[in-house]
Amino acid sequence: MKAFVVEKNHNDEIISSVKDVPKPICNENEILIQVEYSSLNYKDALSSIGHSGVTRNLPHITGVDVAGVIVESKSPIFKLGQNVVVTGYDLGMNTDGGHAEFVKIPSSWAIRTPDAISNKDIMIYGTAGLTAALSINELLNNGLEEHSNILVTGSTGGVGSITVAILSKLGFKVSTLTTKKDKETFLKSIGSSEVIFLEDFMQNSQKPMLKERFDAVIDTVGGDILAQAIKQVKYDGVVTCCGLTSSYELNTNVYPFILRGVRLIGIDSVECKIEKKQKAWEKLAGKWKIDCLDTITKEINLNEIKEAYEKLLNGKATGRYLVKL
Repeated sequence: MKAFVVEKNHNDEIISSVKDVPKPICNENEILIQVEYSSLNYKDALSSIGHSGVTRNLPHITGVDVAGVIVESKSPIFKLGQNVVVTGYDLGMNTDGGHAEFVKIPSSWAIRTPDAISNKDIMIYGTAGLTAALSINELLNNGLEEHSNILVTGSTGGVGSITVAILSKLGFKVSTLTTKKDKETFLKSIGSSEVIFLEDFMQNSQKPMLKERFDAVIDTVGGDILAQAIKQVKYDGVVTCCGLTSSYELNTNVYPFILRGVRLIGIDSVECKIEKKQKAWEKLAGKWKIDCLDTITKEINLNEIKEAYEKLLNGKATGRYLVKL
């Protein structure tokens, strides 16, 4: 089968390319999926350059997301011909991932694709959409009401753009933060009512507290941007955190938490319970399904992955990359 493979050359340098590799052999309690679609995520891009925090074993096939049809099953849970979606766990990290014509996984990682959504659309969402849904769930579970003003950071990225579109559909006022001044029209087209540029947002960053501005924040980048956002959350507000493209560090103070009762909630879509993932997918396939999936998506093939990774790593990507096998 063909696959996008990351490996070391004879000089011990990390290289990547599309190669012919052996088709996986299915073992007990595993399923073999013929991949119809995969996607690209920041974690995939890190894996492609040999980031040891993501992938330790080389050679390796990237792709933390996959949607396709079961062609072999050695599990009592799944039957041949069923459509399934897989995100998270060790897929695409140290287990060969979805950037291949076939992928083998433990059956406990798979979820039946909801009938109301295609393999293509569910993979446009992928890990990014699942993370967005889990983040929005936390806002709703913590009492955020319709028309609340929500700030979304990293808003042109995969998680951010899907979050903006869903929040807008649900009736929230969405403020978006970006460094990309040429993407203002794009952000407004997917549901942003206010576009904020980073240099304006980071004014007075040395102050421990700033004027109350947002009812909640969905942060996808971490670092000083998250710290600055926390300072501007209204009393009893909620902040979710799911990413680190800006930085894994968080230099903040306790004032927003003890004077305004702000809550900071971490979001993990990798190891969260399968039942939680299933409910999120059902919402994305149903009442949360957005109308601008094609607007936020660029479809590519295996041979175009390497160039797309460069854009992801350099912060030049917008929306989602869908990989058609």
